[in-house]
Amino acid sequence: ELGFTESVPYLDRPPSPLEFYREWVSPNKPCIIQNAISHWPALKKWTSAYLREVVGPKVVSVAVTPNGYADAVFQDRFVMPEERQMPFMDFLDILDKKVTSPNVFYVQKQCSNLTEEFPELVCDVEPDIPWMSEALGKKPDAVNFWLGESAAVTSLHKDHYENLYCVISGEKHFLLHPPSDRPFIPYELYQPATYQVSEDGSFEIVDEKSADKVPWIPLDPLNPNLEQYPEYAQAKPLQCTVKAGEMLYLPSLWFHHVQQSHGCVAVNYWYDMEYDLKYSYYQLLDHLTRAVEVL
Repeated sequence: ELGFTESVPYLDRPPSPLEFYREWVSPNKPCIIQNAISHWPALKKWTSAYLREVVGPKVVSVAVTPNGYADAVFQDRFVMPEERQMPFMDFLDILDKKVTSPNVFYVQKQCSNLTEEFPELVCDVEPDIPWMSEALGKKPDAVNFWLGESAAVTSLHKDHYENLYCVISGEKHFLLHPPSDRPFIPYELYQPATYQVSEDGSFEIVDEKSADKVPWIPLDPLNPNLEQYPEYAQAKPLQCTVKAGEMLYLPSLWFHHVQQSHGCVAVNYWYDMEYDLKYSYYQLLDHLTRAVEVL
């Protein structure tokens, strides 16, 4: 079975490029790597005070939702967050509870937001992971910066990237499914919509009328409705916690649901996957699943 393992193993050191490709990337297996980022200045420097000093008044993109779920199914819509432009120090005031808000704030814009919006911080990490870049023969497509409240949750989904997820402070809680669980994971098409703030400060959901419907997973793996989705009982979720100073290798096409401790800081590197036999296998599994659903 593609990528299946009983638990997420630990490596006590970063592997060589060849070892990593042979043992983890090629068989599509996740692992948690220790001592891979221990030399990063960010591990000691990235306190709230330091971030205020270095980034401070700069206006950045912040995802804002009423419930902590950005890019998730809600009220039969695929609802994306309000993307608010705000001074970074104002966001930190909310995170540090100096200012109260009924809403949930999360710096989670991808598209390489670390290099695009937070270039002042790049020198405290690395522009790429050298042994991964050598293993894959390419540089990362994106390097992303994540910082948010504990109420911010990432709904179950998959990506077409080889993902190295590095936790700087706090911890991230991942629930994972191998690609071979695809037949047990429901997908449906949803009207895309966006949260928008009304004049009274409440949120309304506004449809993106011209956009195509979005395939997304309606199921909450932490509290699955097995009456509605009985097939999910056959799935094999793995759970792991990635702590400060650790790196998770999350292989391409693995489904993942993510929670975090309050104020968790992380950086991840997305390397585009190879569209090889592994991808063809997944496509076959996906099409067979859809065909069975029609019968």
